[in-house]
Amino acid sequence: QVQLVESGGGLVQAGGSLRVSCAASRTTLSRYDMGWFRQAPGKEREFIATINYSGANTWHADPVKGRFTISRDNAKNTVYLQMNSLKPEDTAVYYCAARLKTVYSDDYYYINPDDYNYWGQGTQVTVSS
Repeated sequence: QVQLVESGGGLVQAGGSLRVSCAASRTTLSRYDMGWFRQAPGKEREFIATINYSGANTWHADPVKGRFTISRDNAKNTVYLQMNSLKPEDTAVYYCAARLKTVYSDDYYYINPDDYNYWGQGTQVTVSS
């Protein structure tokens, strides 16, 4: 069973930066495509970014494009989300998610929460104005 643990969330002022991490255990992360999602109170879970198993392909949602960057270090079994120029509307619980790679992992971006099989417990990010 894949275990994902997020860390690095916290309170930051608008315009600031944070890097959240997602560490995987009980598996080899290079077997998985990974995604970051977030959920604010009263809202549905929202896609943020995805990266394929090798790290060669990434995709970021429009609200965070140019501000957030997803990356991974398979040797460390960890995926990262670097968040710059944070805004109050970025306040949410941030979740990482994993899905086993397939023959399509180099061709498609998986942006639907239902595409993912494994989830972390989330880390809170709060941006003050």
